[in-house]
Amino acid sequence: MANGNSSVWLALFASEASDARSLREQTCAVVRKAVNGGQLKFGERLPSSRLLAGDLGVSRVTVEAAYSQLEAEGYLTRKAGGGTFVAVQVNHNTPLRQVRSTVRLSRRGEAILAGGGCFDPLIPHAFDAGSPDLQAFPLDIWQALSHRLLRRSGRGLLGYGDPAGYRPLREAIAHYLNQSRGVRCDAGQVIVVSSSQQALQLTASLLLDVGDTVWLEEPGYLGARNAYAAQGAKLVPVPVDMDGMDARQAQGKSPKLIYLTPSHQYPTGASLSLSRRVELLEYAQRFESWIVEDDYDSEFHYDGRPLPAMQGLDRHGRVIYVGTFSKVLFPSLRLAYLVLPPELVDAFTLARTVQDGHSAQWTQAVTAAFIEEGHFASHLRHMRQLYHSRRDLLLSEITNRLDGWLQPLPTSGGLKLAAWLPKGKEAKFTRTAARLGVATPGLSEQYLETSRDGWLLGFAALSNEQIRAGVAALELAAANGR
Repeated sequence: MANGNSSVWLALFASEASDARSLREQTCAVVRKAVNGGQLKFGERLPSSRLLAGDLGVSRVTVEAAYSQLEAEGYLTRKAGGGTFVAVQVNHNTPLRQVRSTVRLSRRGEAILAGGGCFDPLIPHAFDAGSPDLQAFPLDIWQALSHRLLRRSGRGLLGYGDPAGYRPLREAIAHYLNQSRGVRCDAGQVIVVSSSQQALQLTASLLLDVGDTVWLEEPGYLGARNAYAAQGAKLVPVPVDMDGMDARQAQGKSPKLIYLTPSHQYPTGASLSLSRRVELLEYAQRFESWIVEDDYDSEFHYDGRPLPAMQGLDRHGRVIYVGTFSKVLFPSLRLAYLVLPPELVDAFTLARTVQDGHSAQWTQAVTAAFIEEGHFASHLRHMRQLYHSRRDLLLSEITNRLDGWLQPLPTSGGLKLAAWLPKGKEAKFTRTAARLGVATPGLSEQYLETSRDGWLLGFAALSNEQIRAGVAALELAAANGR
């Protein structure tokens, strides 16, 4: 190499080629790599600037400038009339040691990991819970709206967006909630986020200090438990019966925050009664507690008329309403929203800027058009009918095949139903069902302190054939697991 081996120099030079750097900088990088990599050793003579310039196809001035720079850095030494030599000794004989360091996370990081995370199935199978039927989504309409918006204002949707959300979408959400859920709000109270989980994380980070008390439904949603536990809150499970959370059984001091799924309690399917809604709202006003109302799948109600949202009953600005498009449209849309009391809007908007900034403007614009032009309402009507029939089929199959062994809870809506198992049988029957290719998410893990065996069976994304085959497999699991 010291004698000017052109092929070696050219190979090194090609590996450093970059339009972003000058030829002088590339030449310096070649020599540094050769020294550090062992191709050039201490005391070895480099080609003259004229020879190296010819090898690399650059000017002699460039090589001279590179040699001067490397001499200043201590890589080379130059002797008048004697040549240019490597001036640094690198020991290449010492083997590299594998150093294993202990990863130390923050207390909050450890709490996040201890929660186990929040995972959804990539491909829904019987009876993975919570997935909508993507085969029934009107993809052709969505594509047409997307193409039209790109033609009309595509470049305008490529830049940064309002951290509170795309204004037409916020207006569409406010109008929809006013009409369908009895939510009292305007577009200025709506903040569009990436998921309901992000909404819960925002409420945790902005409203809770370490040690603050949070009431959670028992059993209840793991995602909420994880969000508030990671913030260092003291979690107090409050029992749920068929009228929802029973605040009379809450233990300890007054909560800073109360998390509820009042329209369709997760996971039991109960609806929080009107008297208890009023009681909790009065409690929140008296003790200045916040209520987070997670209305995660209230669009799918099959029996009778659903109660309006709690937020519509709130006269003191204590309710934060959370909704999502993941269940009603499709999960990868990554759009959800908060409806906030006016005094919280600025704080939540600013906090959004230090998370992911804003949701994609293009998808927000398509969603807004989908709602404004009536496709959203039409899609919901179709999906309610479809999911209603699948819920009824699952209940019928359970009654016919598993009566006396699996006890489904009454559920007036949603994408899944809860069912009790004989005491002490959940783990065993779950393993048996898994060997038969059926997923049966457990109910016991939804409890913070107490526990009861059961399953949470998703049905919305399954065909009638899949539902029948899944229940047949559970019948076989029951026979083998007894």
